[in-house]
Amino acid sequence: MCGIAGVLHADPKQPVDPETLVAMAAIQYHRGPDGFGYRVEKDRGVGFSHARLTIIDLDENRGRQPFASQDGNLMLAVNGELYDYKRIRTELTSRGAKFRSKSDSEMVLHLYERYGLEETLKQMRGEYAVALYDRAKDRLMLIRDRFGVKPLYWTEVNGKIVFGSEIKVLFAHPDVPRRFNSQGLYHQLMQTVVPGTTAFDGIHQVKPGHVITFERRHGKFEIKDERYWDMDFPLLSERGEPEDDEVYIEGVRRELMEAVQLRLEADVPVACYLSGGIDSCITLGLSAANQQSPVKAFTIGFDNKDYDETPIAKEMAESVGADQDIMRLNADHLYDNLVETLWHAERTIYNTLGVAKLLMSRHVNQAGYRVVVTGEGSDELFAGYPAFRRDMFLHGLDHMDPAERASWEQMLAESNKLFSGAMLAENELDDPALSDLVGFTPSCLQPWLATAAHVPGLMSGAMREQVQGYEPGRAIAEALDGDMIEGRHPLDKAQYVWIKTMLEGQILTWGGDRVDMANSMEARPPFLDHHLAEFATKIPPSMRIRGRTEKYVLRESMKGLLPKVLYEREKFAFMAPPAHTDPKKWAAMKALADEYLSDEAIEAAGLLDPAGVKALFALHEAEDTSASTQVQLDAVINHMIGVQVLHSHFVAQDVPALARRKAQELGWAA
Repeated sequence: MCGIAGVLHADPKQPVDPETLVAMAAIQYHRGPDGFGYRVEKDRGVGFSHARLTIIDLDENRGRQPFASQDGNLMLAVNGELYDYKRIRTELTSRGAKFRSKSDSEMVLHLYERYGLEETLKQMRGEYAVALYDRAKDRLMLIRDRFGVKPLYWTEVNGKIVFGSEIKVLFAHPDVPRRFNSQGLYHQLMQTVVPGTTAFDGIHQVKPGHVITFERRHGKFEIKDERYWDMDFPLLSERGEPEDDEVYIEGVRRELMEAVQLRLEADVPVACYLSGGIDSCITLGLSAANQQSPVKAFTIGFDNKDYDETPIAKEMAESVGADQDIMRLNADHLYDNLVETLWHAERTIYNTLGVAKLLMSRHVNQAGYRVVVTGEGSDELFAGYPAFRRDMFLHGLDHMDPAERASWEQMLAESNKLFSGAMLAENELDDPALSDLVGFTPSCLQPWLATAAHVPGLMSGAMREQVQGYEPGRAIAEALDGDMIEGRHPLDKAQYVWIKTMLEGQILTWGGDRVDMANSMEARPPFLDHHLAEFATKIPPSMRIRGRTEKYVLRESMKGLLPKVLYEREKFAFMAPPAHTDPKKWAAMKALADEYLSDEAIEAAGLLDPAGVKALFALHEAEDTSASTQVQLDAVINHMIGVQVLHSHFVAQDVPALARRKAQELGWAA
């Protein structure tokens, strides 16, 4: 688990500056504090660098990246973990491959040499971002894992491709411009990002399950973006009659057990994140069964009892004999650390859960751990979110009469009233472009599309002018592959849209990798194992949501290890209390707003409109504003503060100079 970076010039005779590569590694020191490496192919205008966090193969020199093949044809840099590597390494060795390390990453070189790219991608199982340069074909390949657990960004500027694990890594290169994009700003203020985009001009993401190849042709780049995997739900016409329930229950049990077991492989101790939800409780239970010694379980406790899940987490930890560590957070802890969290997240966040997770990863690191198994991905595979139940009730139960459907809808709203305005929209919203594509507007996007109504009035005149007539829902719809949506069950459609938007753009960024790796913590989500995911696509919708029970098949498959109270508990989304629910937290947020949303700060950044900002605060504090609207506006306020903080971090600050100073402080030199 590390950070990667690199440069490819269109002109192969133009050398890559080693000092810049080292600075690009140094600015992501948090991703890899255990050492760095760089490699330059002087006659090919290409160079990689790498910041290393040692998890597999603790030998400092043997595991140093970038790797090169024995014949010098291939250069490789990897961020992430590749599972089942011992079996693959053994097989490759039996066929004559000579490994120079015990690292899981090195196997990519040997797989590619022997079998080519297509077969290599099939063998790669885990969470990874990979840069691979093939000298013979003069080809750079950037590869991202199937769900986007690991980040990977790139840009084309001044005749060169610059890439890295984080946006700040690209900004550490002096040629990369640092400025907001008007449409990117729009989406930062409304939470949901268009897949593949960022807040900044010219900065792109490698999409999950994609490989981008860069080849040089007559002084220019030929760029190909190809998908190698997707969450491919069967067509309704292909589903046929479902198997017996036990077939799906046993299948989930089998695939999940293997996914967890693989993710316990490490040369350092592995712990678990534990909330009160069934997902992390399942991963803890399976981990405890797999290990001889007690598992260390880390839990976040909030001071607001409506959002605190520690009682159930305690019960689970006790039931499997785990060594539980509970970190208690007070309201005023969170906004104190928002600015630092945004440096790592590189995007705005609607809820301070991201801050809580940053503080938790620091706590875990200080306790001597650098690997944790997590529960992310379960809701995506098994339809756990309230939005999925809403879409299932409204669009996926053709046999249900309108009165019964309305009754289910009311129960759903009552059981998730804490999240109205965030997890669920306060009022039904229809977006024409999304409805044309999906058949309805997925409930998971509705609260953020509703938030978008506030956005133009918040943007500065110059930025607002550039987005006149812009339709955020249409932009999101156009970034989705209609072929993967057409002809599927409504629940499949809703899950697919969430996976492509909220999972990658939110849960796996400011709720996952970015705040974990901020403190050199590797998080491993077994639910996002692609073997388990491929099995999950075949599970009938009625086995995912049965009656008012979400994740039914998962609950049944793991019934034996879950405490009764947890097995019977309805889904409760894990999030931090919104600012308006606590006077201390509201005061902390207002103090941050006074600094970053002052007229002077707004004018200096040129992103927001002071009058629009004041009007939004006035609406939030109006007596007739509903609690659900306040939840929604809390999110918008977080976004407003967020874009101002991002500007100060990445536009106003001299990032290339900062990166070089960091390299000097670390003693990292070319």
